[in-house]
Amino acid sequence: MPDERKTVPAGEANMAVQVTMFLHEDDKYQHRSLPMEVLKYLRAENVFGAVAYHSVGGFMGRMGIQTATLVDAGGRLPVVLTFVDTDEHIQRVLPHLKEMAAGRLIVRENVVVEQGELD
Repeated sequence: MPDERKTVPAGEANMAVQVTMFLHEDDKYQHRSLPMEVLKYLRAENVFGAVAYHSVGGFMGRMGIQTATLVDAGGRLPVVLTFVDTDEHIQRVLPHLKEMAAGRLIVRENVVVEQGELD
């Protein structure tokens, strides 16, 4: 089945909002994996697109670098979760995400949709 999304004509780029959440693989929300619970919430709220990246290494804040090769990393590897949608939709879901990921870094930025539509 072909993708029925329309492309944006040249010179008529649409604006959207992209949110990036910096989490840890062992973060929990109601005793469940926070990254997975965030994805489930975003899906239930019909957010256009989301992805969670499990890192092989990284750091957050003033912590040292954690890598997947450390036997005792202990679930401290970063998970970066990114999603994109219209500003109105982001404003609606963001307050609950801030509660779910209390204390975690959440970055919001305006982006240009170069191709496709957020419908």
